[in-house]
Amino acid sequence: MSKTPDARDAIGDFAPKLVELTQDVLFGDIWERPGLSKRDRSLITCAALVATGRTEQMSFHFPRAVENGVTVDEIVEMITHLAFYAGWPSAMSAIMRAKELFEAKPQ
Repeated sequence: MSKTPDARDAIGDFAPKLVELTQDVLFGDIWERPGLSKRDRSLITCAALVATGRTEQMSFHFPRAVENGVTVDEIVEMITHLAFYAGWPSAMSAIMRAKELFEAKPQ
């Protein structure tokens, strides 16, 4: 699996506490808790991103989900399912982002 994102490079000088919380709490604690598999956490995270329209975060989390065992077909199915719960525009934006991320790479 790829290493956790290094927010220090992107925002470390501007928001050091946010970087610390991201690295230590989110990826150091929450993602490592034994109650859910990383696969399940990835699928939940991707669903939350679709539901909230956070397409900018999908470029990290969709490929990470694949690394954690979620298939591209499952991501497409999750987005399709969420079209009826999170809204058509959210699903259409997410599917376009997924297509951009996965069409270039055979899975």
